[in-house]
Amino acid sequence: MAKQMNKVQIIPLGGLGEIGKNMTAFRYADDIILIDAGLMFPEDEMLGIDLVIPDFQYLIDNKEKVRGIFITHGHEDHIGALPFVMKQIDCLVYGTPLTLGIVKSHLEEHGISDQNLVTIKPGDIINAGYFRMDFMRVNHSIPDAIAIAVNTPIGTIIHTGDFKIDHTPVDGQVTDFSKFADYGDKGVLCLMADSTNADRPGFTPSEKEVGKTFEDEFRYAKHRIIVATFSSNVHRIQQVINTAVKYGRKIAVLGRSMVNVVNIALELGYLQCPEGQMIDIDETRNYTPDKLVIITTGSQGEPMSALTRMSTSDHRKVDICPGDTVIISATPIPGNEKLVSKTIDNLIKLGADVIYEKSNGVHVSGHASQEEMKLMQNLVRPKYFIPVHGEFRHLVKHAKLAESMGVPKENIVIGENGSIIEMTKDDIRIVGKVQSGRILIDGLGVGDVGNIVLRDRRQLSQDGIMIVVVTVDSEDCHVIAGPDIVSRGFVYVREAEGLMDEAKEKVQIALDKCEDQGITDWATMKGMVRDSLGKFLYEKTRRRPMILPIIMEV
Repeated sequence: MAKQMNKVQIIPLGGLGEIGKNMTAFRYADDIILIDAGLMFPEDEMLGIDLVIPDFQYLIDNKEKVRGIFITHGHEDHIGALPFVMKQIDCLVYGTPLTLGIVKSHLEEHGISDQNLVTIKPGDIINAGYFRMDFMRVNHSIPDAIAIAVNTPIGTIIHTGDFKIDHTPVDGQVTDFSKFADYGDKGVLCLMADSTNADRPGFTPSEKEVGKTFEDEFRYAKHRIIVATFSSNVHRIQQVINTAVKYGRKIAVLGRSMVNVVNIALELGYLQCPEGQMIDIDETRNYTPDKLVIITTGSQGEPMSALTRMSTSDHRKVDICPGDTVIISATPIPGNEKLVSKTIDNLIKLGADVIYEKSNGVHVSGHASQEEMKLMQNLVRPKYFIPVHGEFRHLVKHAKLAESMGVPKENIVIGENGSIIEMTKDDIRIVGKVQSGRILIDGLGVGDVGNIVLRDRRQLSQDGIMIVVVTVDSEDCHVIAGPDIVSRGFVYVREAEGLMDEAKEKVQIALDKCEDQGITDWATMKGMVRDSLGKFLYEKTRRRPMILPIIMEV
C-alpha cells in the first residue's frame, strides 16, 4: 500500500482515438472516481445497433472502490452511458442543474431512481476519498458545462471537459479564467484537455455570431421558418426564441428530444421565453406562415427525425411548403454527410429555401480551436499533458501544440482506451492496460451482439441467405423428403428457377455422398451440404450467401 500512495493512475475507458463515449477513471490507493460516462452512435457497418457505450468492466471489478461519478456537461457523449453504469455501480453522481435535469429524463426511461444524483455548481468543493474535486465554469455548446480540478495528495490534475473560450456567451457566463490562472500559479501536475478541434487554427467564433445570422434570415423570410439544431444546444434555441420574438413570430417545438430538453431548460430557467410566445405544434394551423417559427430535431439527417420526415412528406403534422425557409444550424457529424445532403435535396425539391453551409454563419463549433488551446496551456502551465476527447490525429496535433508551448515531449502522454497512465511527482508513463473496448446496445440487449453477430449481419446484408431443408430417416439417414431451398436476399427465385434446380441437385449429390459413406453425424452432413452448395453458388454468381442447412428426422 505504501508504494501505491505516491502515484495516481489515470485510466481512460473511452474518448481516446474516437469522438464520443467519453469516460475516464482516476485511481489513488483504493479510491476511484469517474469523470463522464458517455456513448457514441453506431458506425455504418454496425447494422441494427442503436448505441455504443464503453466497456467498463474495470469499474465493475472495482465497484466497491468507486467514490463518485462527476459529469462535465449534458451531451450524450458524456452522459449517455450513465444509466448502464448506474445499474452496475451504486455511488453518487455529481453534475450541474441542467446536466442532471437531462440525466434524470434518461434515468426515467430506464426505470432508475434519481436518489443518487447530487447537484453542484462552479466553485463547489466535493471530497471523494483521497480526491478533492473543484468545479470551474467553461463555455461549450450547452449551458452549465464545467471543467474539474482533481486535487490529489501528489498534485492537481485539471480536466477541461469539452470547452471553448467565448468572450460573449449568450448567457453572459464567461469561462472562469481567474480560477484556471490561480491553479496555474499554485502549480498544476497535469492538464487533460479537449482535442476535438486541434487541427483548426485560430479561434472558434462566439455563439452570438449565429444570432446575427438568425437576425438576417428572419428579417427577410416571407414564409414560415424552420430551424433544425441539436436539442442540447440551449443557447442556440434561446437565440431562435429571441429573434422570433423580435419579429413577432410564434414558436413551436418539434421532435421528442427537442421537446424534452426545451421543457427541462424552461423549468430550470436556462431558457427564457415570454408567456404565450411558445405554442403547441397543433396550434400552428391557427396562424399564417409568416408568423411562425418551428424549432426541430433532424440536423444530422437521422432517418426517423422530424426534419427528415418533413423532407419526405411523411410527417403527420408539418408539411414543407414552397417558400418555407429551413435553417440547418449544425455541421454534419463525420459519417452523416450523405444523410444530411439527401435531406437538403428533398427539402429543396419541395420548394424550401435551405440555409445549411457553415460559411453562412448558421453554426459555430462548441470546441476550442488552436489559439484557445494555447491560452488554456498558458493559464494552467502544467508539468504533464494528456490530450483527450478526439481521434488519434487530434490527440497527436494537440500534443505537438503543447510541446510548442513549452511542455517537454517526455512529459506528454498520448494514451488509448484502456491505458493505465501512471503519474508521480517526477514521472508519467503508461504502465499497463485494463479491459476496454465497446459494448453494443441493440434494443434491450446490452452486449449480447458482438463481432460474430455483426459479421453475420453484414453477410446477410451483402449476399442474403439460403435455407436448405431436408427430412431424413432416423435409422439410416436416408433422404425421405427434400431438399427444399428457401432464398431471401440472394436471388429472385421465380427468375432463377434453373439456378435453384441446379442447387438442389448439388445438395442431393452431397447427401448421397453422406449416405454412401455411412455418415450419420448431422454436423458433418450440414458441413458437406454447406461446402458443396457454397462452392457451386460462388462459381455461378460470385456471391457468398449465408447457407443454413436444416435436417429433420422422422
